[in-house]
Amino acid sequence: QVQLVESGGGLVQSGGSLRLSCAASRSISDFYIMGWYRQAPGKQRELVASIISGGTTNYADSVKGRFTISRDNAKNTVYLQMNSLKPEDTAVYYCCAHTILNSYWGQGTQVTVSS
Repeated sequence: QVQLVESGGGLVQSGGSLRLSCAASRSISDFYIMGWYRQAPGKQRELVASIISGGTTNYADSVKGRFTISRDNAKNTVYLQMNSLKPEDTAVYYCCAHTILNSYWGQGTQVTVSS
């Protein structure tokens, strides 16, 4: 088991930036993949970015070049730096920790981008 707590969401104007944090209750090195997902109203949850234990990252096409995922193993924290935000980035953002058998989700943090 692990508890994941997201923070850093809020209201920002189009073109602005936010940094989301996901603090884990245990070592994130225990998890093969750490990911950020988002869910907009009326839409399915989608993968935004992921980072594996070796450091390789993966991004949704819609955020490539604008978002950066990183991890600080010493702080058991994963970050999502979001730049050049667009209104279509508005969603609840969730952190997830994946093992081979299980996935653990945080409670989410709201990001709202005004035009």
